[in-house]
Amino acid sequence: MINLTNLTIIIVTYKTDREILENCLKSIDRNIKIKIIENSNTIDEQDKILLSKYKELTISYTGKNLGYGGGNNYGFGITSTDFVLVANPDIVFDNNFFINIEKYLNHDLGFSIIGTSYKKDKVFMPYGFFNESSKNTDKKNYINNLGSIYSNLKKVDWVTGCAMLINLKKFKKKQIFDENFFLYFEEYDLCKQIKIKRENVFSSADLLVHHLGFKGSFGADPELKLDAEKLREWHWMWSTFYFYKKNYSYIFAVRKTLGKLIRAFFKMLFYKITFNNFLKDKYKSRCYGLLNAIIGRSSWYRVDSKFQ
Repeated sequence: MINLTNLTIIIVTYKTDREILENCLKSIDRNIKIKIIENSNTIDEQDKILLSKYKELTISYTGKNLGYGGGNNYGFGITSTDFVLVANPDIVFDNNFFINIEKYLNHDLGFSIIGTSYKKDKVFMPYGFFNESSKNTDKKNYINNLGSIYSNLKKVDWVTGCAMLINLKKFKKKQIFDENFFLYFEEYDLCKQIKIKRENVFSSADLLVHHLGFKGSFGADPELKLDAEKLREWHWMWSTFYFYKKNYSYIFAVRKTLGKLIRAFFKMLFYKITFNNFLKDKYKSRCYGLLNAIIGRSSWYRVDSKFQ
């Protein structure tokens, strides 16, 4: 019988508003271990208050921004439980979330990852497949042999990383995410590696979270909106190319992204001559991110970096 004491929740933050973070913490079962991995050396004044409120909570400071994958790998390295729930700080867990997750843990599903559903304006099941033939069997992928409560569990190729359950027993080492990614595509790459090993990735309609989106990062600050947008655009393009190059080939990556580069370049020129500096810088960042990936540079760009 597995209970929630064999589960740790890891929440990676980067100077996240502690009020937003506490909304997440309030929705977590009080008996579950929680590890906040703060991707900086900034100790928030509210941290001591949070530690006093939540007895199972610990906060670790990495000293620098390791990104999503690096921050979670740091958390895996200091975790002793068999199961980890990776969660963004800007989500709230639904009332029945941990009741359902405990039921999953007490059946031998043989999973490596179970992804969640999330609700914004409506409920989404963010999952997908790496090839068209898998999509054709989509309706056949539900698990029905475990009773009606599991009828909303679907076998898929990939899930998104805003909240996902990871079975650490399926991994030989705790550096699970590829740290070459700084932002975006980390979970897709992880799911790709799992599928290569013929292990199971599921998506669950019964594990529901309410996702606020970008409000958990510094991008929620209006004064930093442009910096946040440049960071996201740069890394989205870099990570897209790197994912295709790593998992398919360099030529495949070029073919998949060349059109994106051309469109971003002409949009950058258009917004330059129309004096829209925000959108000009957005598409400039896309160009730079993709060009850096094409020439083999690392995902080096940070908010305080200078374009080269």
